[in-house]
Amino acid sequence: MAMEIGRRQAMHAALGFSAAGLTAVAAAGHAEAAGSLLLDGAESLKALGARLAAAPRRRDFKTVPMILDHPDQWDDEALREVLAYKPSQKQVWDNTAIEGPWLSVMRNSLNTQVWSFRHLDFLVASATHGTAYLALYDQATWEKYQLAKLAGDKFTANTLIAEKPAASAAPKNYQDPHGVFSPADNSIPALMRRGVVFMSCHNAIWEQAGKLVETGVDPDHLGQDGVAAELTNHLVPDVVLIPGAVGTLPELQQAGFHYAR
Repeated sequence: MAMEIGRRQAMHAALGFSAAGLTAVAAAGHAEAAGSLLLDGAESLKALGARLAAAPRRRDFKTVPMILDHPDQWDDEALREVLAYKPSQKQVWDNTAIEGPWLSVMRNSLNTQVWSFRHLDFLVASATHGTAYLALYDQATWEKYQLAKLAGDKFTANTLIAEKPAASAAPKNYQDPHGVFSPADNSIPALMRRGVVFMSCHNAIWEQAGKLVETGVDPDHLGQDGVAAELTNHLVPDVVLIPGAVGTLPELQQAGFHYAR
């Protein structure tokens, strides 16, 4: 099956390793990420990606409240685009554990839907909270706020936003056990290039900010509302900020998304 190797407009960043270790490319100098991994014929998913790329993401907060009570406080336009997605084949994953197999199961679901059932426009969304949420921050934020301490022993850095060597494999060979659709290319950027929408939970941000302040990890003395704002401002590109993962799940299910965890 022919593959589209064009550049996905919605990807604004390439994240990788330097000689000194894992680094995140500065927002002003983002390199264009590797090409789209959507199949020819996935027209609805391509169109959604273009609309999400155009949807604004506010990342200039100074403070944020505990409970978001106005659409200006989250990525409302982007969320509405996801909720309005027409094809019936769509799934939302309730992801809570950064050390779990959450990237693998979403990849496997995509592979089955696309190649086994030929649902080329199959959309996967990740309602991301708990410790899984830590994977949606850039590496600079991990370092500043010592997020590895919250992530557990398996993560000294945010390796889930780093490109894998397998990302350079030829996508036309979808059966390659070391290719872009295999476990060798489990990463957030790889899944984004397949149309996966990662949604970030404000409630998780607020609670993490409180834990950081309580344990003395507040280098700029911002307080909980200020730390929560800074964490929000440092979500990796293309993430969709939502008021709360658990509270948004019913909205997604009402819109026809099949729940999975």
